[in-house]
Amino acid sequence: MTVPSNPDPDPRSTTGLEAGGSVPPGETPPAESGTSTGVGPHRRPTRGWAAGPLVILFVVVLFVALFFAVYGIVLATR
Repeated sequence: MTVPSNPDPDPRSTTGLEAGGSVPPGETPPAESGTSTGVGPHRRPTRGWAAGPLVILFVVVLFVALFFAVYGIVLATR
């Protein structure tokens, strides 16, 4: 079994660091780890809305429009 290494190196033994852990001018700072996990295959993010929410939205808009159309007809015939 291996023991995981410390991701933060000891500043006293790291080359290129001044006292206090700062990097002198002209020196490349220590590399940082990546921010992504990199696990699994890369999948492109989907764009747009799925068909289900669009159909539901269309049906709701249609019912609201029909409601106001019928309401307007009822008011006009009184």
